[in-house]
Amino acid sequence: MRIKIKMIALAFAVVAGSLVAQNPGITRTILQRKDISNPGHEAVIARVELAPHAYAGRHTHAGEEISYILEGEGEILVEGQPALKVKAGESFVVPSGAKHDAHNTGAQPLKLLAVYVVDKSQPLATPAP
Repeated sequence: MRIKIKMIALAFAVVAGSLVAQNPGITRTILQRKDISNPGHEAVIARVELAPHAYAGRHTHAGEEISYILEGEGEILVEGQPALKVKAGESFVVPSGAKHDAHNTGAQPLKLLAVYVVDKSQPLATPAP
């Protein structure tokens, strides 16, 4: 029984990882990971880039996402909220656990500086249905 549970967990991890890996429209470059004063949590600073007209893909984070738009324009799509149109010089916050997506609505790359304040024991991003 334990082996079966481990195999199912491994299969889920592989599928979840491949869902993130299959989206060639987004790249996240981790610039720094640092423990914070909240035990078990860390701040992850990343440069995020979405190709023209690409979607990030619906996902969640085990903590808040705080982002600043460096270049481009797009929409932040948080489940249960109206689409948020963003452009260079603007920022947004996605609440912990919120299912969300980002869409580059422009012809140029959408570039963000993102700070994730997340649970260290969880993946940075998890695909969401």
